[in-house]
Amino acid sequence: MYSLAREVIGVIDTDGDCAEWTFPADPGAVRTARHAVRGQLHVWGLDSLSDIAALLVSELVTNALRHATGPIGLRLVRPAGLPGVLLVEVSDPLPDPPRERVARPEDESGRGLQLVASSSRRWGTRPGNTGKTVWFELAVPG
Repeated sequence: MYSLAREVIGVIDTDGDCAEWTFPADPGAVRTARHAVRGQLHVWGLDSLSDIAALLVSELVTNALRHATGPIGLRLVRPAGLPGVLLVEVSDPLPDPPRERVARPEDESGRGLQLVASSSRRWGTRPGNTGKTVWFELAVPG
């Protein structure tokens, strides 16, 4: 992924500014995750990314709640060697990677990964020792 990344116990440990949280698998996790993202981006002076980052995190945490049990991890990383990138990761204990699908107009769900794919620079998944991580990158305004 990045030349400066190294594998550490199923997660990618990246040099640079990092904030991370773990939430229980309950519905309040979505709101708490959005609040954490907005707060940390404000601290980093990246308020312009707050709305989109919070929206995409909401989608991924909701997916984790819907399909997995157990704790949900959230990390925000500003990689040291990539000043124009914000990396956002959501982890859960379910090993199955998410599948992007085309939702029909009458479907009430199924658009989260489409939203992540269309709103981020890049996105993907990677397996961990237990579970998986879904990540996306946002461009940091210069």
